[in-house]
Amino acid sequence: MIILRSIADTRAALDSWRRRGQTIALVPTMGYLHEGHMSLVDEAKKRADRVVVSIYVNPTQFGPNEDLDKYPRDFARDEACCRARGVDAIFYPDNAVMYCPDHSCWVTEESLSQTMCGAARPGHFRGVTTVVLKLFNITRCDVAIFGRKDAQQALIICRMVRDLNVPVEIVVAPLVREPDGLAMSSRNKYLSDDERRRALSIANGLNQATALFAGGQRQAAALCDLVKTGIANAGGNIDYVVVMDRDSLRPLATVDRPAVLAVAAFFGKTRLIDNVFLD
Repeated sequence: MIILRSIADTRAALDSWRRRGQTIALVPTMGYLHEGHMSLVDEAKKRADRVVVSIYVNPTQFGPNEDLDKYPRDFARDEACCRARGVDAIFYPDNAVMYCPDHSCWVTEESLSQTMCGAARPGHFRGVTTVVLKLFNITRCDVAIFGRKDAQQALIICRMVRDLNVPVEIVVAPLVREPDGLAMSSRNKYLSDDERRRALSIANGLNQATALFAGGQRQAAALCDLVKTGIANAGGNIDYVVVMDRDSLRPLATVDRPAVLAVAAFFGKTRLIDNVFLD
């Protein structure tokens, strides 16, 4: 496994693979890797000859009062995880590599990013789409793997690739959970034992809503209220609980098409997201 810090070195290494006829899969991450990330690596290995994991805490997707400075970082741990899983290269740039001092160009998606996390975190998805397109341009990967936990992000990336004719196949891999059901996230590290226990109300509520849906309930308000009640009773601070059309991310009153039931809630100062698909 090689560690690449510059754009020039990254392009040289990946171009040498391409000259041998090898395909390249990219797994974009912000580091502090967990089994959810590693499941993306496993998927990438099925899809390409070489796997590159990018590790970069992108400052442009954080708001002024968010957790950029304290976001968990442990490169030695991440390197060990990647090496053990058979990753071929880690792209590990710093801010000076990724953004020129007078950087002034952005990639903005103007429809799917207006709701959910886009409404709660203004400017977040502008930072995401910009850095992801930069990673695509730097690596010139054939395929990129994203996780379904960030369902809105994955849909926005798919739209960006479609609308801007980016020659990258996007694969959205299943959401991975801890044994107790909590969606895996690097931010889970922030939770105290009590907060983590109470945060299980998110997954429990989604499971109950899924069962209610399977039993015939099609009213979005009833599904959302069930989830909201569980989180509120556990002392969570709800950012949103919504049922959205899975293609347009527009709210649904009645679930009469493929939908996503999505949640964002705070336990303590930690913002967690989760979702289930309703078909």
